[in-house]
Amino acid sequence: MVIKIGLLSDTHGFVDPQLFDLFASCDEVWHAGDIGSAEVADTLEERFSFRAVYGNIDDASLRVRFAENQRFEIDGLKVWMTHIAGAPGRYNARVRSGLKADSPGLFVCGHSHILKVMPVPAYRMLHINPGACGRHGFHKIRTAIRFEIEKSQVQNLEVIELGLRGQL
Repeated sequence: MVIKIGLLSDTHGFVDPQLFDLFASCDEVWHAGDIGSAEVADTLEERFSFRAVYGNIDDASLRVRFAENQRFEIDGLKVWMTHIAGAPGRYNARVRSGLKADSPGLFVCGHSHILKVMPVPAYRMLHINPGACGRHGFHKIRTAIRFEIEKSQVQNLEVIELGLRGQL
């Protein structure tokens, strides 16, 4: 069975309307934190099967609604999604400890606003940070990612460029 995933992060209170069409064929949409408002979460939950973690800018209402970490399995693939992690080779202590205890096949994070997709051989996993698709931050291009999971493998990964940070 092929499961299609739409992945975004760092919306900071803004949902680009393009995402509704771009993620229309997705079975699930994941948000790797810094949602920015309950309205963004509500909008995404109304349209998609939705998983999210809270980020450092998210208020108490979002921190009650979403966890700091989501660990789950989907079609045989162990996934860990969190907001603040660091980067491969420079993960923070919390993440390093969690990876040593139970390394997933797919590690998803946000926070840096830097799009990054790379294997991490030390943990035998794929690291994905979808960059930022909101209008606030230092990123120049707003980005998101689509990919498929089949038989515990990530495949057909696409980077989506949504336009310049200040553009709609």
